[in-house]
Amino acid sequence: MKKGLLLALISFLFIGVLAACGTTSNSNGSKGDKEEVVIGYFPNIDHVPAMIAKEKKFFEEALGEDVKVTYKTFPDGGAFMTALKTGDIHAGLVGPGPVMNNYANGADVKIVAGASSGGTVVVASATSGVESLDDLAGKTFITPGVGCTHDVQMETFLKDYGITSARIGGTLKHVTGNPAQYGAMFESGKVDLAAVPEPWASELVKAGAKIIVDTEEISYGTTLPNTVLVTSGKLINEDKELIANIVAAHEKSVNFINENPEEAREIAMKAIKEITNQELDKEIVESAWERVTYTTEVNAEVVQEFANSSFDLKFLKEKPEFSDLIDTQFLTK
Repeated sequence: MKKGLLLALISFLFIGVLAACGTTSNSNGSKGDKEEVVIGYFPNIDHVPAMIAKEKKFFEEALGEDVKVTYKTFPDGGAFMTALKTGDIHAGLVGPGPVMNNYANGADVKIVAGASSGGTVVVASATSGVESLDDLAGKTFITPGVGCTHDVQMETFLKDYGITSARIGGTLKHVTGNPAQYGAMFESGKVDLAAVPEPWASELVKAGAKIIVDTEEISYGTTLPNTVLVTSGKLINEDKELIANIVAAHEKSVNFINENPEEAREIAMKAIKEITNQELDKEIVESAWERVTYTTEVNAEVVQEFANSSFDLKFLKEKPEFSDLIDTQFLTK
């Protein structure tokens, strides 16, 4: 082969390689694949807006046909926040407790809407011997996670009665676990009380548990957003349109719940069964529904008060300032 022809062939191949390197692709490396947006949530009544959005394809509708929407469920707020920090999810529903704890420790997280409020109940097992707050010394209580929303609500309430957990020098022992397993733990005698979200509270009561502190009595029971929609500040800065569309879909889901409660309950029951393999009866869900309010509103003052309680209870090392945590610019009302 002549030298000139050889050089031309090498040049042609080199240009081809550069062109291939410059081809756009998504994280899967395939040209033309859809962008993936991952939404996280928990399989409980507080998180029904995500279940409705999934069933009705509200996120798919808002984000467009060029986006693939994937849903991922979590057992607790710690696992959810880890996924948000690592980029495994883009947005989703979680309790404000883990959000505040992570934000105070430097995590990049923003509350962009409320999702639900209420629904936390403290119940005691039938064999615990607990009839009132006077019977808690030496007992064991369970919550979904250390410093989670329900944990802070319970310990804040109990502190007013001079009762503290063993974590901060008291006699009330604390363990964590999946709310779906609380019934079995009550039966085995491993735990005496639970600060539990609905519908598991109604499930436990139906099985014989006694309500010690109801939703209206527990600290921040009806004013604190029990579940919020969050994303990262980085994603807000990089793609405001994406977050605006996610919030719009979420708002549509919350509106659907309030306008179609019976259908929403059916969807929630089906979704929870698919995820947890536990079937909730209609009576349980209707009871739970009475304690939960679905709303996109976020009361910043109450969130700050709740955060101060987290600090007082030593869940946070420093007293937090959350004026920058909430960003509701995308809400339409």
